[in-house]
Order: sequence, then C-alpha cells, then structure tokens
Amino acid sequence: MRLVQLYQRQKYTFSFEFFPPKTREAEAKLFETLKELKRLQPSFVSVTYGAMGTTRADTLRIVSRIKNEIGLETAAHLACIGHTREEIEEILSRLCEQGIENLVALRGDRPEDSEFHPPHDGFHYASELVHFIRHHPRFGRAFSLAVAGYPEGHIECRDLRKDLEHLKRKVDEGADVVITQLFFRNSDYFGFVERARKIGIQQPVVPGIMPVTNGAQIERFARMCGAAIPSEIKAVIEKYGEDQKSIEAYGIGYAICQCRDLLKGGVPGIHFYTLNKSRATREIYTSLGLAG
Repeated sequence: MRLVQLYQRQKYTFSFEFFPPKTREAEAKLFETLKELKRLQPSFVSVTYGAMGTTRADTLRIVSRIKNEIGLETAAHLACIGHTREEIEEILSRLCEQGIENLVALRGDRPEDSEFHPPHDGFHYASELVHFIRHHPRFGRAFSLAVAGYPEGHIECRDLRKDLEHLKRKVDEGADVVITQLFFRNSDYFGFVERARKIGIQQPVVPGIMPVTNGAQIERFARMCGAAIPSEIKAVIEKYGEDQKSIEAYGIGYAICQCRDLLKGGVPGIHFYTLNKSRATREIYTSLGLAG
C-alpha cells in the first residue's frame, strides 16, 4: 500500500527505519530483527541509502527482500546528489520491477570535499528529484513520495524560515508525506508543524524518534543532523559513562514519554530510527500499548 493511502486510512501510522548492513552476517541478523518486529504490525519499514549511492545495490536488494519475502510494506530511500538522471531512471525502473511503491526522496549528504559538484546531468536538491519523478512519463504515478523535514533546521541552513521554504518547495513538487529528522524536545516538533501549516504545508508531518541507546552514538548522530541534545540527556550520558545498559534503559524510558506526549498531541504516527535493533522499539511499543 502507498504511503499516501496509509496516512489517509490509519489513525496512527507506525514505521521503522533500517540501514543496509555491511556483512552477510549482519544482514542475516537484520532479517531476524525484521521478523521480530513484524509481530508489531508496523505500517511500513524504510531502508536508507548510503552517501553518494554507496549502498545502492544493497538498498535495492534489501527492500525487495523485505517486501517479497518478509511481507512488510517498504519504502526505499533514494538520495540523488551523486546520480545522473539516467541512473535515477534505472533505479526507479528496478524498484518498479520489484513492486516497490514508496520512496523517501532525499538530496543526500554532500562529501566533505568542498570541490565536489553533482553530475552535470544530475540534481542539486531533493526538490529537483521530486519534480523529476512526478513529471516523468513512466514513473510520475508509480510512487508515493516522502521527504525529510528538519524541526531544528537543516545543518546547512540554520535559518528556520528559509529551511521551511525549502520543504515547501519539495511539497509543492509532489511530496505526499514529511518525515522529520530526529529530535528530543517535542516543542521543537510541534513548533515546526505549526510553522509548516502557516505557509501552506498540509501533508502529514511524521515525527522521527531515535531512542538513546548509546551515548557516543547518539551524540554523533545529533551532530550530523543538527539536533540539540537536552541537558538532561547529556547529564545521564556523562553520569553512566560506559554503562550502556543504564543509558539504554534511560533512553527507552525517555522515548516512551516522548512518544506518549506526541500521540496525545495528535501526530499522524511515529517513525522509529531503529539502528537495526529491535529491543528498544519493542519495549516502547509495548509500553505505549501499541503491540498486538
């Protein structure tokens, strides 16, 4: 089922995000995790796309396996910055062949090399990718499209007004759903949605939640996406140090409170950044009474 239909028909749409593993052993473990999480009956799962298309083949293979072997609805991430239009067409064709109907359309991270320029026949922004897909004679109606939103502003654009204008451009080009980057203060999310509505963005804005399960890891992710870590969480990370079990227990509890407040606030669903693990998501689900 397409994302646009899921968010229209379901009161709450819950989804999980995974990344392509680097080894066969890790991929086998991922599919064990997927089988465990299937019992929770998520609306869909998404699979990320490595920087500059480095996981292109893996992403395509894994979304196909999830859809056709596990039986879960899937959304494939597609980052355009390193691809030509011809390469994007090839990827879209392969996704169609595998029955994939949902995409998370992204620009992708720029390489640290300041001299990098996208291919001449490529894309600079996600809005261009959305436009290309929506106006393509073959693929224009083949996919439901999600795009990324940044409650605290994109790391390359800290001007919240301008960043929202960029999101509006993606939506105007044909995006069906907005999934936010991770955040830890719900006020950032609700403020973001309020500002988005004021400039005419009416599509579902889905909060993205990443439970704190590892201190160093969450600090790295927060830096990468420009999310502020509240002093309360910083204090816990400092207090427990290498005691990851205690950090994980705290992080799960924090995420439960965060999700409960979001659901009370009327969100259309929650997108969980799982880091390819099932325990935290399962515990959050159970505590919120979502698991069947």
